[in-house]
Amino acid sequence: MTEVKSPEVPAPPAAVPSELTPTGGRWSRVRPFLPLVALAVALTLPYSTLHLPGIFEGALNEPGTLQLLALCLVFGGLAAGYDLLFGRTGMLSFGHALYFAAGVYGTDILVTKAGLPLWQAALFTIAGGTILAALIGAVALRTVGIAFAMVTLAFAQVGAILVARDFGGLTGGEEGLPLDVSGVPEALVGVTNTANLYWLALAYLAVVVFVVHRVSGSPTGRVLAGLRDDERRVGVLGLDPYRFKLVAFTLAGGLAAAGGVVYCLIVGGASPHITSSELTLSLLVMVVLGGPGTRWGPVLGGILYMYLDHRLVAFGTSEAVDALPAFLSRPLSQPLFVLGTVFILAVYFFPGGLASLAPRLALLRTSLRMPSRRR
Repeated sequence: MTEVKSPEVPAPPAAVPSELTPTGGRWSRVRPFLPLVALAVALTLPYSTLHLPGIFEGALNEPGTLQLLALCLVFGGLAAGYDLLFGRTGMLSFGHALYFAAGVYGTDILVTKAGLPLWQAALFTIAGGTILAALIGAVALRTVGIAFAMVTLAFAQVGAILVARDFGGLTGGEEGLPLDVSGVPEALVGVTNTANLYWLALAYLAVVVFVVHRVSGSPTGRVLAGLRDDERRVGVLGLDPYRFKLVAFTLAGGLAAAGGVVYCLIVGGASPHITSSELTLSLLVMVVLGGPGTRWGPVLGGILYMYLDHRLVAFGTSEAVDALPAFLSRPLSQPLFVLGTVFILAVYFFPGGLASLAPRLALLRTSLRMPSRRR
């Protein structure tokens, strides 16, 4: 007798508990539109007279509040651009402030010293900052790891020294260089036009997020992610890691230079503190605070960091802090102490940054529902 074999039937997939199955409810349909909603709300802030005591000193449409928000938006864009290096490609650069400073001082020098109109100065500055990043990257990317970080830091220190010593009589030295507003359009000059500067900062942030998102979703972005995870494997596949890293380095430098143009208009000039390595370290903190390699984490980290950096000064000199005992009032009156404490707590409780907050809360809600359903 011949043995008849029954056809093999694949086993059904294991059933997933309903508690762990994501439900495609309203949230999943609304979620893709949240960035557009946030953008629409941000666009209308200069028209709002809402006053938030304790958060801002005045109403949302007051010049002081709008200037603070504009600075937060600029540094949100800077953090997103820096994340293209650190979070998405795995390159730790300590000289990213150099390209931002090139944008600030380049715009100021071309407008104030050379007498160029703003649009020409902006184009030349962004192009120059991009070329500078390409040249430095071509040298620095010959090294890896800590050596790469030290080379970028060395170039940044050279730039800081040239600015501090008033190279060619162009930078103003330690006093900085005020912006000559005669070459700037009237719509971007004066306290009454702070809303226009705010919208300009918002446009810069939107462009940076769009560029970084498109690059990350492209084949180049997938190669950059591969470089972050395992550079040798990318080389084995026949791709040139050096070329792709140079593209990311150059693009991040160009975005930083564009941010410098907007920053120069907001603050009305250039000062040497933007050339220090502390600014790059601040960008690193912003990215880690928000969540490296995520779409919105660095943006949120940059906005929150700059907001706290400015508002903690007023908090440290407030009457509420002065009324506390000395062992509490003294450390709380130091903004860096409070900011450092917030950063340590955030990293300890949210290792993935602010971007990991929503998944952790969803997991917490799921774990709380499961015991109730078992009963």
